[in-house]
Amino acid sequence: MDEKWVAVSYPKTPAEAFIIKGLLESEGIPVFIQQEAIGKAYGMTLDGLGQIKILVPAERKDEAEQLLPK
Repeated sequence: MDEKWVAVSYPKTPAEAFIIKGLLESEGIPVFIQQEAIGKAYGMTLDGLGQIKILVPAERKDEAEQLLPK
């Protein structure tokens, strides 16, 4: 399957990422959490290193963004 995934959120912490993931999945939207390796290893982000991204299928982007708090 060659589904295109796009970022809809950049949470600050892994806990926040899993809360967002749960919210979107509860509405039937597939979610993938992507985090750079240094963030996983050291549990931090700095100038984009270790950044966490919430990815959803491109065709569900608008729906996902409407569910997220502003």
